Amino acid sequence: MKDIQIKKLISAEKKRQKKVINLIASENYVSKDVLEALGSELTNKYAEGYSRFRYYGGNENVDKIEDLCKARALKLFGLKPEKWHVNVQSLSGSPANTAVYLALVPPIVREGRLVQQKIMGMSLDQGGHLTHGHKVSATGKFWIQVPYGVDKDTEVLDYANLKEIALREKPAIIVSGYTAYPRIIDWKKMREIADACGAILMVDMSHIAGLVAGRAYLSPFEYADVVTTTVHKTLRGPRAALIFVRSDKKDASGKLLDWHKKIDKAVFPGLQGGPHVNQIAAVAVALKEASTPAFRRYAAQINKNAKVLADGLANMGWKVISGGTDSHLILIDTWMSGQKNSKGAGAVPGKIASDKLEKMGIIVNKNAIPFDTRPPTDPSGIRLGTAAETTRGKREKDFKIIAKKIDEILREAQSYPV
Repeated sequence: MKDIQIKKLISAEKKRQKKVINLIASENYVSKDVLEALGSELTNKYAEGYSRFRYYGGNENVDKIEDLCKARALKLFGLKPEKWHVNVQSLSGSPANTAVYLALVPPIVREGRLVQQKIMGMSLDQGGHLTHGHKVSATGKFWIQVPYGVDKDTEVLDYANLKEIALREKPAIIVSGYTAYPRIIDWKKMREIADACGAILMVDMSHIAGLVAGRAYLSPFEYADVVTTTVHKTLRGPRAALIFVRSDKKDASGKLLDWHKKIDKAVFPGLQGGPHVNQIAAVAVALKEASTPAFRRYAAQINKNAKVLADGLANMGWKVISGGTDSHLILIDTWMSGQKNSKGAGAVPGKIASDKLEKMGIIVNKNAIPFDTRPPTDPSGIRLGTAAETTRGKREKDFKIIAKKIDEILREAQSYPV
């Protein structure tokens, strides 16, 4: 590379990644093949439109790449092409979610006034995502969020309460699948709740997609109408997103709905122009990698490592939200833990916990916990994930050591002024 400044910064980032323990739940390490696709000549091609319906010439190879990516996505999750459609052009998760809302539950203009439809999504401070209708997101400006959360005592989903909210509020769409919820989601119950109030059931499986692909987490596809996911978390691909939608869905009269066509139009030309072809090729590579027996072993190991890490920290006195994990993700209450047990672990704000751990080479992110009383900029907890370090080959014995290191660092941080 001739640009010395950028070359040095890339080199510095490579070194940083190698020397730290990465427990960011949203991050992973892609293969050399994925990187090769991202840095290929496909970067040069503009391919506005969809396969065989492009607005530019010279896309014969691009069409094959996009079709192959779609086929691999459906096959990986065991979906039949006659029943499911997948869009592989979304640049990331937030626009993918927004495209679904624009396509299926758009704001309606009545008598010259904008009528906002309702999105029922988990509150951000309970484990939901910005694009599930939070007020600072565009999804909270063009739609009305009907928030739900977890039970205050168990810190897990209360499906009876969810049903009560849904029947009262009558949302147009219910979003399940979260950014900071460590437990198994009962997709069947979510389907029943959606049916009871006449809502579309959308699942955002961004965090657990790799676990679903690796048969380490229950699949939502039997029950969902729409499934969105990013590719760069447990699925171990590039930064990108996929939108799966049922193409066999019928209305009350028995007529097939055209949801897949509406979603394609919402992505292009609704939200973006030409797709990033190099990104789509890299997604195809990652999907093929995720279809192997080795990836299934990897997904299972992610869960094993997470349980060891959660149990280790709990045994040392730190409060693990919901009492454990069923996935790659763990939420730790670093602030109030000392008041929850007799082992004296706690009184460390989330920001200080994150900063102190980073100084010692362990990368996490500060995170709100359910019913948090501290501000989002300095919440009461941290979020941990085991996917990235599992990619590096770490197993249960390694995560026992990591848990001990975290405990030592956070106990030292207790002496910080709060």
